[in-house]
Amino acid sequence: MSTRHSENIHANCTGSHRRGFLSDMGMGFTGLVLGAMLAREGIARADAPAEWLPPDGKPHFQPKAKSVVWLFMNGGVSQVESFDPKPELNKHAGKSIAESPFKDVQNPEKLKLARVTVINDANGQQRNKLYPLQVGFKKYGKSGIELSDWLPHLGTCVDDISIVRSMYTTDDNHGAQTQFHSGRHMLDGEFPTLGAWVHYGLGSLNDNLPQFLSLGNREYWNAKDGHYLGPAHDAIPLRIDPANPLDYAKSSRGLDADEQKVGFNLVGRLNQMKSVEYPNDPALAARIKAYELAYRMQTSMPEALKFDTESKSTRDMYGLDDPATREFGMQMLATRRFIERGVRFIQVQHGAGGAGAWDAHSGLRGNHEKNFKAVDKPIAGLLKDLKQRGLLDSTIVLFASEFGRTPGSQGADGRDHHIYGFSVWMAGGGIKGGVVHGKTDEIGFHAVEHRHYVTDIHATILKQLGLDSRRLEIPGRKRLDIDHGKPIDEIIA
Repeated sequence: MSTRHSENIHANCTGSHRRGFLSDMGMGFTGLVLGAMLAREGIARADAPAEWLPPDGKPHFQPKAKSVVWLFMNGGVSQVESFDPKPELNKHAGKSIAESPFKDVQNPEKLKLARVTVINDANGQQRNKLYPLQVGFKKYGKSGIELSDWLPHLGTCVDDISIVRSMYTTDDNHGAQTQFHSGRHMLDGEFPTLGAWVHYGLGSLNDNLPQFLSLGNREYWNAKDGHYLGPAHDAIPLRIDPANPLDYAKSSRGLDADEQKVGFNLVGRLNQMKSVEYPNDPALAARIKAYELAYRMQTSMPEALKFDTESKSTRDMYGLDDPATREFGMQMLATRRFIERGVRFIQVQHGAGGAGAWDAHSGLRGNHEKNFKAVDKPIAGLLKDLKQRGLLDSTIVLFASEFGRTPGSQGADGRDHHIYGFSVWMAGGGIKGGVVHGKTDEIGFHAVEHRHYVTDIHATILKQLGLDSRRLEIPGRKRLDIDHGKPIDEIIA
């Protein structure tokens, strides 16, 4: 037998004996901790540079915010019918772009950033016939910022928000949902979302509730968050139904709390035994954490969703009694209640299903009027409610969509996907209010002033949370500069 073979057998036996020894300790807490320490030491020796340490749950520098509300509109919101009015579209409506004074917007050099996912797809194309605005605009607030007539409630909050009118992305199809969340094109692979990085980097504000929640439906290509950070950093999906917020939260056999605890402790003990045998299994670790959290949530979650304890004026603020706003209003009220109970990151997606409810390839006027009706009052209600409770100062609220829509028409009355210039807005958490930052050209085609890729939004949020994304990197997963982005300091107070 060779010396190397003998060493390998000894090493394998040692590892086996070590796990058996720990298992035989009766699965006490000391054994579990020791097992985890030994496993981490092994990983550090094999895979990581000596100076690398995982996050300790504390900010890297003094934060200005502690929570995030991420409002995402699936399908693509038209920037020129929401936050970025372009009267030149009315003036030149019906002309082709080539016939207008703006033909240079289609200079091939300016269109190169598009990375096409589906060749010869019917959508995400250049649309050449200029289409007039489908809604009017008016100035709101002391700042006099113009918003569309579809946003009367948000208009009353305009002095609390910063609008960024100069965003761009590179995926001209609905994989841009993933791109806005992760900063990476789908052709690059799968990468953690911003919410996962925040969950990875910061500690809990409330151990009885998840720190990363997902409200609303998500498409299969945008259904996970942790990816290489591990499933423990996926958002926990939640249904906003006060009568039944959690699947399987109630015992089907009528067990009382003490009887349920017996079963919980047994499953926990079995899981811990497996964790000693497989200390490096991220799926098992995530499952154990999820099981323990789920047990605590059985009590804390129903209490968080007791909407009947809210006053009538608060319910009216969110539009709970109007069928057009009730569903999203419940999500926004739940969001406020979760924020005040210490949930760190709440991701709310509106209009998922197929390409997304905002995907107005035809009938844009009816589409956007209906969708803005559903979200405008509830979002304004959330901003006002957070502000009156003193929570807006510590909570960042983002409103975003995967891309904008073309200045030219698709068919008779729609607009296509548009990646070259679109708008988002942010509020709270140390973000300036009553500010417009960035600019698109005269027809809303290209971002031409203070252009920002989607990860600049990520960087801005992380800065306000006191996190340095470069200190969150893990060994073997070097990130690109564009992954980190740059904070938009002009909108930070």
